[in-house]
Amino acid sequence: MSFSTGSGADRMRAEGMTMTTSACLLSLVLLAVGTVLAAPPAPRTTASRDPALIDVEAYQKLLAEYHGKPLLVTFWATWCEPCRDEYPMLNELAKQYAPQGLRVVGVSLDDDGDLILMRRFLARYKPVFPNYRKKAGHEKLFRQGVLPSWNGVLPASFLYAKDGRQIGHVFGEGTRDTYEAAIRTLLRSGSN
Repeated sequence: MSFSTGSGADRMRAEGMTMTTSACLLSLVLLAVGTVLAAPPAPRTTASRDPALIDVEAYQKLLAEYHGKPLLVTFWATWCEPCRDEYPMLNELAKQYAPQGLRVVGVSLDDDGDLILMRRFLARYKPVFPNYRKKAGHEKLFRQGVLPSWNGVLPASFLYAKDGRQIGHVFGEGTRDTYEAAIRTLLRSGSN
């Protein structure tokens, strides 16, 4: 038995208000759920666009993929100031010499902890060439697989003729003239 001090009409109005309030709350919940379900999916994270990891074996496979094409491979890192200065110029040279057959590939030596910086760097410079990221570990083995005498100085660029031979390199920040001369030599070496 329930106790009420008001009339039956008051009780019915109170129960009606409770039902109206409940119906409004239910409608709001359903509206919110419907909005979430109807919303477009969140964009994929930048992790899906991160450069692929590369070790010494993958580097050799990469060189084989470019066999028959003149290739410049540049090694860089976001913490390397000369790399940051040189990279935009290399991007311009990649555009300039692409019609003559030059292919350019970048390899970042950034650590896992520098991924956010690397993503920002690539977003800022929008390279026209593919980039990879060196897999952590085995630094000496990796360097020897690129060039046995390379001590890891950055930036470092290596030039490969169409036949796969390494025909030159630029250690440290190179000038535009240095790179253009090296690229012209590379392109001439492939015309034989």
